[in-house]
Amino acid sequence: MSDMLELSAETRDRVGKGASRALRREGRVPAVIYGNKEEPLGIHVNERELMKLLMTGHFMNSVVMVAGQRTLPKDVTFDVVTDRPIHVDFLRISEHASVQVAVPIIFTDEEESPGIKRGGVLNVVRHELELICEASNIPDDITISLKGVEVGDSIHISAVTLPKGATSAITDRDFTIATVVAPSALKSSEGEAGEGDSEAAAEGE
Repeated sequence: MSDMLELSAETRDRVGKGASRALRREGRVPAVIYGNKEEPLGIHVNERELMKLLMTGHFMNSVVMVAGQRTLPKDVTFDVVTDRPIHVDFLRISEHASVQVAVPIIFTDEEESPGIKRGGVLNVVRHELELICEASNIPDDITISLKGVEVGDSIHISAVTLPKGATSAITDRDFTIATVVAPSALKSSEGEAGEGDSEAAAEGE
């Protein structure tokens, strides 16, 4: 589970492009806290502090205390030229609120996959899972084992054990997360595997 993060902030007295540009020149990033049936609150945060949290790799699926309020980062806008953050949206949440988050997937046990041992290639359809879970219990990642996976096999969401209290945000289909596909040389002798892969890939989309 991701630890709760903290980010110091100050309220914004002025809004608009001019005020935002002035803040950025001072090393501040304009932001807004909204939601939970309360009025939006304009704030600005320290760019260096924000970048430090962004570098943790789990900023977007962590609860962040900002200006004394419990929030979940929903969007970070970056400058297309400098790649510096220029605006952040924070969703205000209660302690036991259910939230939807994108949690990264980690694949393990590749050495125990017969398909990969034979030259098969892991084709990842989804690098993240959209989960609904309690804000106080957001997982850092979801681990999926490739043990026993053969060429042509697909891994679907139904085969994944999710953390207690977490459910998939997509409930209308058993979507594909990854497949082990045959390399071109192997496909020529095992064409049926290639057909299955195509169907799985199409289903995953």
